[in-house]
Order: sequence, then structure tokens, then C-alpha cells
Amino acid sequence: MKIGVLGGGQLGRMLGLAGIAMGHEFVFYDDGERPCAGPVGEVRPLAELGPLRDLDVLTYEFENVFEAVDRAYRQEVIVAPGRRAIEVSSDRLTEKDYFTSLKIPTARYRPFDNPATFDEAVAQIGYPCVAKTRRFGYDGKGQMVLQGEQDREACLAMAGEKPMVLEAFVPFSREVSLVCTRAANGQKVFYPLVENWHRDGILITTLAPAPGLTPELQEQAEGYVGAIADELAYVGTLAVEFFQIHDELMASEMAPRVHNSGHWTIEGAETSQFENHIRAITGSPLGSTAAIGMSAMFNLIGIQPNPDMILSMPGAHLHWYGKEVREGRKVGHVTVRSDSEADFGRNIAMASAMIAPS
Repeated sequence: MKIGVLGGGQLGRMLGLAGIAMGHEFVFYDDGERPCAGPVGEVRPLAELGPLRDLDVLTYEFENVFEAVDRAYRQEVIVAPGRRAIEVSSDRLTEKDYFTSLKIPTARYRPFDNPATFDEAVAQIGYPCVAKTRRFGYDGKGQMVLQGEQDREACLAMAGEKPMVLEAFVPFSREVSLVCTRAANGQKVFYPLVENWHRDGILITTLAPAPGLTPELQEQAEGYVGAIADELAYVGTLAVEFFQIHDELMASEMAPRVHNSGHWTIEGAETSQFENHIRAITGSPLGSTAAIGMSAMFNLIGIQPNPDMILSMPGAHLHWYGKEVREGRKVGHVTVRSDSEADFGRNIAMASAMIAPS
């Protein structure tokens, strides 16, 4: 099949690498000068998005493509996941309303867009709280933690006239996420729940499966994510991030695409999240999501470690995205797979030391 992908970043690159092995061709729609998905497919301008009649299916690697998806629908192109998944997830207020409608716990929240509505929201939410832009926020961008009234002016200055959401601060014990793939016939497969570590709002490490994962916690996460996937008649790979508070989960946000916290699946699962996404959108049977031992995924953010040092580690796999190294930019990731808990702990420590910022 000929698969179109809106976006040509690292997620598109990894989708292409998975799909080429199954005999598919790729066209990436991206306006960047050298999109890193370029080596695995044709690149066309996203801004123009001309006739799409030569595509069998169109998918996307980031959420802020609603207008492009709408144009694709007008051309009667099959889009997977569907348009409603973007409608729900591309606006934090809509997303939280959606979680609430499915009775999925989420932090208390109120919208605001000016000083008066901000004060009303604070009066209902209280301090501490978190202010977030409703749209276009990712990797910690467009958000701010407010500890008290002293942060009011700084928050309003950051917000400007943008629509915002104020969320109650959640005293979580850890952050976790679940990746699921759903086929058009309703079949769903779930990867193990994973634990995520963040720095400045950016994912730096994923541990898979999450340490101390219980069947009850996995079942709870699958129930929430499965409800979302079924209600949306979702086709493809979906990720939901949660706060864990004791033995309960509270939804933070969802991503209607393959997800950074699922990169470990390339080496650490029977079938990667990327391959399962391609399988789903092309109507192929879904693959097993069983974990192979234990994995730790480390994002390379603004750094380029010595590849020989990384590859000398037992069970280590380096993924370089072909991007120019810049501060705060994800330029690659390393996955370290282990078969025993003793090796896992040692390998995490070794890899962390190798890729720590200087």
C-alpha cells in the first residue's frame, strides 16, 4: 500500500522503517527543510497538500493537523485514526471534557482567557495549580505551575489572550502511560503500562514494564484506554498518559498517534507500536504486544553521545534521527533491554551516566 503521513519527524521516520519491512511505500507531508523521515519515503509540502488520490490511506504523526485532515476527508481519502480523535485531543479543554464524559478520572479543571475568568478559575481550583494552553502545548511548553497569588501576573503574562485551562495540582506518586492499538474490526491489543520520568516537562526515560506493575493496575489502565479507543472507533495506535496516586490512575492527556513512551517496543516487545499502527491502518492482523524482558528507553535531548560507547553496552540499541543537535531538541533515543532485574538496574545506571548532559 501507499501510505501518506502528515509530518516527517522521528515518529514518521520510525513508522516508515516499520512499514517498509512489510512492503509499503510512504509519502511524508512536511514543510521542513530536511525532515528526518525523508530517507524512508517521498516528501511533499504539507502546506499545499495537493491531490491525494494516489494514497491508499493517510495517517499522522502529530495532532495539530486538523485542517490537513479535513482537506483529506473532502478528497474522500481514508484517514486513520479518524478526524474525531484529533478534535478531542488537540484542545486540552475538549480532551478533559471527553475524559469526564467517559467517567475517566482527571484533575479538576476550569478554562480561562482573561484576568477575570482566571480569578474565577483559581477560586474554584485553588493553589497549587497548573496553567496550560488549550492548544499547541507539548514537551512542557505553554504551561506553568502556580504556587500562590504571587504567580498570578506571570501566568497572565504567559497566557496573553490565548485560551487556557487551569488544572488542580495532582500529588502523584509517579507518571505512567499505556499504549494501545485498535483495528477497524474492534480488536485491541495493549502494551504493558510503563513508568515515565520527565525533566522540565520533557520525557527523558521510560521503564517498561513499569516497576511493581500489578494485574489490577494494568486492568484499570486498559479499561480506560479501551473505552476511549472504542468510543472513537479508533484505528491505529493510541497512547494515554496517567498520574498514579497510590493504586488509582488519573488521566493526564492522550495522544492519537504512536508515542514517545512506546519507543521501547521496537526492541522490547514482540511487535513494535509502529508496526502495529501500520498493521491497523492497512487492515492487517495485529501483532503480539508481549514484552521481551525489561527495557529502559532514554531520550537524547540536545546531546550526541559517543555511539561506540552506547553500542558497547549489552542489550543497547541506538536510534539517531538525523537531526541537527540543539538544546532541548529530541535528536535520538537509546533503548537498553535486559533479561534480569540485576542486569536491568546495572544497565540503567550505566546508560544514564553515558547520556547525562555535561
